[in-house]
Amino acid sequence: MNRRILISGASIAGPALAFWLARIGFSPTVVERAPRLREGGNGVDVRGQAVHVAERMGILPLVRAAAADVVGLSFVDGANRSVARLDLRAIQRRAGDADVEIMRGDLAAILHEATRNDVEYVFDDSIRRMDQDDDGVTVTFERGPTRRFDLVVGADGTHSTVRRLAFGPESGFLTYLGHHFAFAEADPGLGEKRWVTLYNLPGRAVSIYRSGNHPGAKVHFMFRSRPLTYDHRDVERQKRLLHEAFADALWLVPELLAGALADPDFYFDSLSQVRMPSWSSGRVVLAGDAAHCASPAAGAGATLSLVGAYRLAGELSSAAGDHRVAFHRYEQGYRKTVERHQSNLFLGLLAPKSRPGIWARNTMARLPILGALAGVEGRLQPRTPALPDYGPAAGSPRT
Repeated sequence: MNRRILISGASIAGPALAFWLARIGFSPTVVERAPRLREGGNGVDVRGQAVHVAERMGILPLVRAAAADVVGLSFVDGANRSVARLDLRAIQRRAGDADVEIMRGDLAAILHEATRNDVEYVFDDSIRRMDQDDDGVTVTFERGPTRRFDLVVGADGTHSTVRRLAFGPESGFLTYLGHHFAFAEADPGLGEKRWVTLYNLPGRAVSIYRSGNHPGAKVHFMFRSRPLTYDHRDVERQKRLLHEAFADALWLVPELLAGALADPDFYFDSLSQVRMPSWSSGRVVLAGDAAHCASPAAGAGATLSLVGAYRLAGELSSAAGDHRVAFHRYEQGYRKTVERHQSNLFLGLLAPKSRPGIWARNTMARLPILGALAGVEGRLQPRTPALPDYGPAAGSPRT
């Protein structure tokens, strides 16, 4: 039945998949490169079908209780004066959405707590080599002993090690979107509570994210550029690139930049999407950002990870563990949803290319018609389609 399944990555897709696999009779092991659960990260959305997945997992009340409680976007000028505000909460109500925004680390912690008694977790290790044969996969780890598994799942993010080992260099699968971004901790006194405060220069954006349910704050940077050459693990090089991009910026940028460069959890990356002709190779399959990262500009990573994990586990259950059947059905049934999310980017809203573009965005944000249109669109849009039903074991909440 291919019961022994190794999952690389303990963020969102990995633990969510492990939850369902353990529940339907498989034996999942999750390996994570970090020495402990990663607590940081930015705000992520649980929306559409992902809300229903969280409900079936029995974690939706916990997700709602930990919600970031951010009202909307406040656009400011160089003197820190608000020039336009988007009340996203009000727009969401008009559209009839039940979405939840939660900090990535909080969602990861909820998923880990829901699985830690049923799933083997191995922290501070990673996969170094995989050797497939007709009966399974021999996995060599960086630190631990070599082990044997029936299947391997790469849920280890945009720069997936599993994808590189099974499919080849990431350069063949990443589509660069013309921007780089960074985020880090920020002084909460610099932002407005429950709002994202956004400052723009042409092709550049700096924002302060103040959750209503957290004492701290996050700063986000984004800038247009040609492709940059750097190692995604070379943090010092990344910090220099960010400093070069924002060294001349005013507003609160000097203080925010200094704080970000001193943050040990500083994160920098290209704004890229993962596009692959296939998400599986033999006994290896990809999930979450490793398979189909839509980029932070789409705001869909957590949603796609939760729903994809549910569908992958469900297909394995329906196929009685036959990975060839399950992997095919998983991809065929989910690819159109992924492609739709990958097409929904908001770069023009976040980082207009020019000063006229910034002015036009701010002007549009001040118009009340946006909220009215959202309400009309919500009524015209088809209801969120029902999740596939994989039977009681993989489709009902725990009791």
